[in-house]
Amino acid sequence: MFSEELAKISWDDTTRQIDSMTAKDVERALSKDHLDVKDFMALISPAAEPYIETMAQMSQRITQERFGKTIKMYIPLYLSNECTNYCVYCGFQYKNHIKRITLTEEQIRQECEAIRKLGPFENVLLLTGEYPAVAGVDYIEKALKICRPYFNNLSMEVMPLKMRDYKRLVDNAGLNGVTCFQETYHKADYNIYHPHGMKSIFDWRVNGYDRMGQAGVYKIGMGVLIGLDKHWKTDITMLAYHLRYLQKMYWKSCFSVNFPRMRPAAGGYQPNVVMSQKELAQLTFAFRIFDHDVDISYSTREEPRFRENMMKLGVTSMSAGSKTDPGGYSKDGATEQFHVSDERSPKEVTDDIRSMGYEPVWKDWDKVFD
Repeated sequence: MFSEELAKISWDDTTRQIDSMTAKDVERALSKDHLDVKDFMALISPAAEPYIETMAQMSQRITQERFGKTIKMYIPLYLSNECTNYCVYCGFQYKNHIKRITLTEEQIRQECEAIRKLGPFENVLLLTGEYPAVAGVDYIEKALKICRPYFNNLSMEVMPLKMRDYKRLVDNAGLNGVTCFQETYHKADYNIYHPHGMKSIFDWRVNGYDRMGQAGVYKIGMGVLIGLDKHWKTDITMLAYHLRYLQKMYWKSCFSVNFPRMRPAAGGYQPNVVMSQKELAQLTFAFRIFDHDVDISYSTREEPRFRENMMKLGVTSMSAGSKTDPGGYSKDGATEQFHVSDERSPKEVTDDIRSMGYEPVWKDWDKVFD
């Protein structure tokens, strides 16, 4: 399990190593065809800032070689905002007095039909809070089966599950992918941000990716919350270590990464550090140079113009028309998990994508392959 590997890596030593990188380290990394994690550390370090234009050009070239001029489109579908966790930064946390909703079977169908009217989406990400008694495995399986006739590619972002439950959803309900944010790899700080609930168990969450791989999940999505820990460069480096481990152990799966910059949430939470757009761009270029094949996703958290620019330089997946509240597509929903920055309709987003010479891809998987 990855928790055993992570225990061998010093957080403080990694932080110092990133800060001590030099221009020579950056140039060495940029000269290599296959980078290791130390090279990645050089590319996200302060020493790499003067090389950001070179990194952008390299990232663009690699992305077009691997993905062409395409952007995969997806949309989130929130099923429930009920949660038993006390995550201090989340609008869905248990202590927040918000309107709680778990969609019924009919409401899920209504959301599917509303999404179909927005655009020809085939990649849908189902999300819930973490409340097993309300939105447990049985509920998730039922929701996947309801959504399956509407969409070809179903992923989910829910509570970490047992391996047999992941396999059950893959085999019986057509689950294609699972996204899970580790939030932060700093174990001590993790417990500060997640004081109660199942999510407070660090090893259960970080080893969930192993269980996904063991269950044969086709696509595994990863990420940390930028702004949760002040040393985001160290957090991202741990993510790079984790990705390399998973690729070695579960080579039949493919992987995606996401770098959400945290936003204020219901309950008054403010991020511990604010990442600039320039820093996010540098991180994106570094990750593309580090791993040529990983899917890099930007959600509607980011502003339209920035997403458009990054689409040409390394990003390969985008959401559009997103609602972050259960029932938000078919009618007014409950409290949103976070407010989106890109409020354009799917048509507006895809029109802009095409105007820049890129092609939106609505479908990259078919039920015939299951």
